[in-house]
Amino acid sequence: MKLRNLLKGAMLVTASVLLILFVMGLGCFAFGCYIVSDGQGWSAPIEKISAALTRDGAGYSFTGQALLDEGCWAMLLDEQGREVWSFRKPEDVPSEYAVTDVASFTRWYLNDYPVRCWVREDGLLVVGSPQGSVWKHDVTMDTRDLRMLPVWFLAFFLLALGSVLLLVWLAARRWFRQDQQVRDAARSGWINGVSHDIRTPLSVVMGYSAQLENAPDLAPEHKRRARAIRAQSQVIRDLVNDLNLTMRLDCAMQPLRRERIQPAAFLRQTAADFLNGGMGEGFELEMCLPEAPLPELPADPFLLRRAVNNLLANCVRHNDPGCPIRLGARTQGRWLVLWVEGGTEKAVQPRPAQALEADGGAAHGTGLRLVAQIAAAHGGRARFFSGPPFCCQLWLPAQK
Repeated sequence: MKLRNLLKGAMLVTASVLLILFVMGLGCFAFGCYIVSDGQGWSAPIEKISAALTRDGAGYSFTGQALLDEGCWAMLLDEQGREVWSFRKPEDVPSEYAVTDVASFTRWYLNDYPVRCWVREDGLLVVGSPQGSVWKHDVTMDTRDLRMLPVWFLAFFLLALGSVLLLVWLAARRWFRQDQQVRDAARSGWINGVSHDIRTPLSVVMGYSAQLENAPDLAPEHKRRARAIRAQSQVIRDLVNDLNLTMRLDCAMQPLRRERIQPAAFLRQTAADFLNGGMGEGFELEMCLPEAPLPELPADPFLLRRAVNNLLANCVRHNDPGCPIRLGARTQGRWLVLWVEGGTEKAVQPRPAQALEADGGAAHGTGLRLVAQIAAAHGGRARFFSGPPFCCQLWLPAQK
């Protein structure tokens, strides 16, 4: 939908630019037609004025007064540059001219009067306008430059079109970002509200189940059920926490507090905390670390520990007690690979598992979706392999 709206906006702007250029071109064409049309004053064709001047015996007869505006004048010079006829000629305009004078005023002005000239069989017709009424300028252009005019026009047109499209793209991007922020804020508020509403009754369930589990007068079967209630309540609590963190990572609302982490020490501490928390009870946890020292890892220890704990919990949840869980690290070029593997059979060629379903959910649950988001937030990626055994690799950029 966003792409469709953006394309619609771009097409609208493009059509607007083309329409503006078409109207401007049409206006220039109409203006050009107007300045050469049959009007009065300067725009009147001089050949019509010349046709209105006829020789009548020893004199001349002029019937083109209507072609000249007020203040316009005309005169006829013979081949020697002498005036033989005039109409409303100003007093400051001479009556005789040399060849150089004629060459000058035919190109520019005659005593600051803008003039036009027309060669006749009996001489040179000069038609003038009032001083300051017309601007004359000699424009010359090389033929090669004239042929380049379409190329220049096309280049400037594409430049203008690109600028307009860029402006529209920036504006549309800003609008979409504002809409996305509004939606993210609404989703964040809804998730936070639901999470808060779930935590309160969940705390009550976990507290009462812990009391029943430790009650001395309760039957062993009932204690087992209370233990199961408490364990599943912890699962729901972790799911709510993962949901909140997933939302914050999606909306870029979770800041990264990077520290320089020693991978071996970090994995040992994470495994110890996992075992001491009782979540790995009944499972064998193996550490697989190389003898050579591993490079330091710039990462957020809280998020990275959350990702590893989710992988360990996933191995516990989907395997029977007693199966081994392996946790290790290695270097691969400029990458540091942290991996967690759980299951009873060795997978020589692990088969990649699809990380995300079509609806956007994680193929192995919210916990693994969160693992992929944490890896992406650190500039790396997560690779999931289906088993047995299940395996996940976190490829993170190591410190140089």
